[in-house]
Amino acid sequence: MSAKKNVLPLLKELKKLYPEHVIPLHHGSAWELLCAVILSAQCTDARVNTITPHLFKKYPTVQDLAKANLKDVEKIIHSAGFYHSKALSLIEMSKRICEVYGGEVPQNMDDLLTLRGVARKTANVMLGDYFKKPAGIVVDTHVKRLAFRLGLTKNTDPVKIEKDLTKIIPYEYWGWIAIALILHGRSICPARKPQCEVCTLGKFCPQYGVK
Repeated sequence: MSAKKNVLPLLKELKKLYPEHVIPLHHGSAWELLCAVILSAQCTDARVNTITPHLFKKYPTVQDLAKANLKDVEKIIHSAGFYHSKALSLIEMSKRICEVYGGEVPQNMDDLLTLRGVARKTANVMLGDYFKKPAGIVVDTHVKRLAFRLGLTKNTDPVKIEKDLTKIIPYEYWGWIAIALILHGRSICPARKPQCEVCTLGKFCPQYGVK
C-alpha cells in the first residue's frame, strides 16, 4: 500500500478531532493576519491576540502602519519579543504592500516572499489559511514534531519535511493539516510527556507509548 493511502485513515481520524479550519490568530483581514503571523514568531498566539487589538486600534489600515513611527510600534508590540525587528518588519511590509501591491496583500508565494518578515512558513499560512489556495504546508515546531512521531517524515529540515508531507497528503488537506497537527501538538502531544494514554492516534503512531 502506498504512503499516500496509508495516511488517509490518519487524516480521517484527525478530522474527527479537529473538523474546523480555525485560525487561532485573531484578525479581520488578510493584512491583519499577516501582521499577527509576523508577531507570532517565537511568541504564543495568546500573547499576539492581546497585542493586535492595540496595534490595529492605533493603525487601522495598512496605509496607517506604513507611515508609523518605529518607536511607537515597538512600544505596542514590546511583549511579543524581538520587538525591534518585528516592528521594522511590520512597517516595511506595510510600505511595500502600499507601494507595490496597491494596498492589498499579494496572493502568491513569490510576491509574499518579497515582504520583509515573511518567510515560507508565513507565506504558507497566508495562502493556505486565509486565501484558501495553499502552495505548500506550514511546518512549525509542532508540525515538525508530530510529522516525525507519526512516521510521515524522517527529515528534520522544515523544507524537506514540507516536501515529504506534500507528496503523501492530498492537496485538499494542505491548508487544514497544519492547524490540526498544531492543535494536537499543543493539547495532546507536546514535546515533553506526550499524553499517549488519551491519544486516539496511537494506532497510526510508531512512537506511541515512547516517553
